[in-house]
Amino acid sequence: MAEQIAVLIADDHTIVRSGVRMLLEAEPDIKVVGEALNGLEAIELAESLRPDVVLMDITMPVMDGLEATSQIKTRFPQINVLVLTMHRSDDYFFEMLKAGASGYILKGAKTSELINAVRIVQGGEVFLYPSMTQKLVQGYLQLADWDNEGEPSLSPREKEIFRLLAEGYSNKEIAEKLVISPSTVHSHRGNLMDKLGLGNRRELIQYARKSGLIQK
Repeated sequence: MAEQIAVLIADDHTIVRSGVRMLLEAEPDIKVVGEALNGLEAIELAESLRPDVVLMDITMPVMDGLEATSQIKTRFPQINVLVLTMHRSDDYFFEMLKAGASGYILKGAKTSELINAVRIVQGGEVFLYPSMTQKLVQGYLQLADWDNEGEPSLSPREKEIFRLLAEGYSNKEIAEKLVISPSTVHSHRGNLMDKLGLGNRRELIQYARKSGLIQK
């Protein structure tokens, strides 16, 4: 018998974790080695258990799935992260892929699709739920439109944070609006300033007006 795929489930809902565990462990080649209640626990268990695949929810307390995925892929690049979420948002989709996730599947997917996704990402390939593939194409076209005339390349999430910063929202307010942590906003803000060569909020506002992201 081939070696089993070790899976860690990260989700703050007990019922979801229990249900997913039952579905996965019905497969002879998959073994659930642990469960995390939030992103911070996911990182700690990833370090101690070294699973092959982490099934990662996005919105969780203490630390969200985006930040957890980024840290896991930085510290343990051999671990594959498969997003299992209810969110269809373009922003979540692109940011999770950017953070290093190898796949994105919705909680409404069929059991066979989930099992197949686990096997695919463990095999080193990328799995995208069919309805999300179109988002990838649309996102590419949107970035291509933004980048005409040589503008710096920004992700959909970076554009959204850029717009909110230019409109005067604080890091904390942006975090609450987008349901992400203030530290994630701070990180995006730093990346934006570096990419655009900006030194302060005044320059950011001027750039946003010039780019048409906000009205004068």
